[in-house]
Parts: sequence; structure tokens; C-alpha cells
Amino acid sequence: MVNFFYDWLGFFCALAVLVGVSRKSLSLALFLGAITLGFFTLSPFQLGTEILGTLKDPSIVLLAIAVGIIPLIGGVMKEGGEIDGLINNFRVGKKAFLALTPALMGMLPMPGGALLSAPMVEEAGIGTDEKTKAAINVWFRHLFILIYPLAPALIASTKIVELTVYDVIPWLVPEFLIASLTGYVFFLRRIRGNIDYASPFSLKNLLIPLCVVLAAPILDFALRFLLNFPIKETATVIAVLFSFALSIIFSSRKLDLKRIVLRARPWNFTFIILGMFIFLNIFIASDTASRVASLSLSGPVLCVIAGFLLGLTTGRVQLPASIILPVYLASYGSISPLVFSITYFSIFWGYIISPVHPCIVVSLEYFNTRMKDFYLRMLPPATIVFFLILITSFFLIP
Repeated sequence: MVNFFYDWLGFFCALAVLVGVSRKSLSLALFLGAITLGFFTLSPFQLGTEILGTLKDPSIVLLAIAVGIIPLIGGVMKEGGEIDGLINNFRVGKKAFLALTPALMGMLPMPGGALLSAPMVEEAGIGTDEKTKAAINVWFRHLFILIYPLAPALIASTKIVELTVYDVIPWLVPEFLIASLTGYVFFLRRIRGNIDYASPFSLKNLLIPLCVVLAAPILDFALRFLLNFPIKETATVIAVLFSFALSIIFSSRKLDLKRIVLRARPWNFTFIILGMFIFLNIFIASDTASRVASLSLSGPVLCVIAGFLLGLTTGRVQLPASIILPVYLASYGSISPLVFSITYFSIFWGYIISPVHPCIVVSLEYFNTRMKDFYLRMLPPATIVFFLILITSFFLIP
């Protein structure tokens, strides 16, 4: 009875720390949340063993290194002008431009990324009201991340359940298509006209950044299946290093790598992965996952409703995944790619429309839009997507 009480007390205290501190630093929140949970549920020796064991796990360390390199690629491409070259030469219709510009920007995690796409949306969306442009910038910015093999949140979440991104991406495509179609109907369908480009088309300036962006996932996929690395994350490190090298080689401007590193803050992404798996291992070792699983929540309630609410309240993906996925494993033993895709999308969807999501905050500021007006435009399509996934989950999740 005493252990039961301490397990639950530790769990709720850890959640309070996670939610509170994550507004300032997600990596620190995960580490302090793990320490808090371990303080209530493990001996000091067990707590230290779990932390050291995580930091000595080569697969986790390599994953953390790879995820830390990814924002550097975006930083170099921005500094070198390749991002501008990609956008200026992506000659598509106005509707496609408004959707694809923020989506392409979103593929590489860069601080203030929503602010980079906002001017493009502003320019291309002349004649469209500001709250719609803010909604477009937020909605479409995150769609490609959902199925991008180098999305840090997706990489880390699949690692938790011992799947690969290539196992689950085919199952995420239907959600991606549903969200894309819904966004088109509500935000893009009535937009008319074409874009007037100030400079002539350059195939070179289009292909070079596309090659840099696509090189890493293609090489990662090839290495994983062609070479039998003892640690699969080795392929990911090699792939992102190769893409990073390409971004430097093909840069059209002189680069200040020190400034790029300071702006990209790659250590933040590395520490998030380490903190995530420290929390995860302590969460599992404490038997808290079994305690939560003993509540016997149905699959749809746990995976869709709880996942969505945690994404909504925290404005994060990795943090809710660190809680929901271990609980599901404790309840059901394993997770299929299909169930993972529904769970991950539900968390992701809560994150996209969370009022504490930084992309929403900066988009509202840029487009001078009130949060109330933004949500009046955003909530109808977001609600439709959520209930489609919830209804589907009752048929597909045990």
C-alpha cells in the first residue's frame, strides 16, 4: 500500500515538474521529472544505475548525436542562402506555394522556423485575411514533419517502442493526407491568383537544397538495409553528417559556423533525447507504467484522448510520447505500426493546436492576429480531423 501511494505521488509530482519546467527547457524538464519520479519510486542506487545505463547506451548516444546535427543542416542552409533559393525557385501555383513553403521550412528544425515561412506566406497570401494566413503558416508547417524520416520527435518515439521510422511512416500517410485535404478545404480552396516572382527561375538553386534535404533520409534508409550495422543508429549519424557536409560544400555564401552553431543550439536537441530516455528508463524501472496501466484504460482513450490532451497541454511531442507509449506497452505488451501511427498522430495533433506551441505564438505576433480569432479559424478543421481519428481508433485499436 505504501509503495502504491509513493508510485502515484511520484508520478503526479513528476508530471507537475515536466509541465512546469518544459515551458522554459524541455531537456531540463525531462531530466528533473525523471529525478523526481526516481526519488519517490527507486533507491538512490537504482536511480543512479538507470541514469548511467542510459548515458552508456551507444544506441541512445548515437541517436542523440544524430538529432543534434539535424538543426545544423537547417542553420547552414539558411545562412548560405539555400533556403531562399529553394523557396524562390519552387515554381508552383499560389495554393501549393502557400502550403509547401511552410511545410518545407518545417522539415528542418530551426529556432524561429515559423517566422522564416511567415514572410513567404504573407507575400503569397496578399488578399487573404491575416488570421487565415496565420492558420496556414501553423497548419501546413507541420504536415511534412509527420512523415519526414529525420523528424527528431518521430525518430525518438519509434525508438521507445523498438520500431523504425520506416515501419510507421506508411501508416502515418493516411493521417497526413486527411490533414492536408482538410487544410486545403478550409484554408486554400478559395484562394485565387498567381505569384509574381522577382527573379528568373534557376534549376540549380532548386536542386541543390533539395539534394541536401533529401540526402540524409535516402542515405539513412539505404545504409540500414544494405549494411548490417551492430547499432542501427550508426546509419543515421553517417547520413546526417553527410547531409551536413553537403550543406557546407554547396553553400553559396561564406559561412560563420560559430554563429550558425550558436543560433541552432544543437546541444538542446541532443539533451532532449538524453533526457527523454533517462525519463523513460526510470519510468519503466519504477513500475509506474504498470500502475497507470492497471487503470485499464481502453486503447482509444489512452492512445487518442490522453495522447491528444497531453500534446495539447504541454505543446510538445516527445514528452507525451515518453508517457503514453510505455503505458501502452505495459498494458498490451507490444505496439503495432498501425496503433503507433494513431497514437503518435493524436499526440502530434494536440501539439499542433496547443496554445503554448511556440509556432502559434510567433505566427499570431507576426500576422497581428488575436488568439481568439486564430482559434475560431483553426478549431473547426482541427476538430474534424481529431474526431475522424478518434472514431477510426475504436475500430482499429484493441
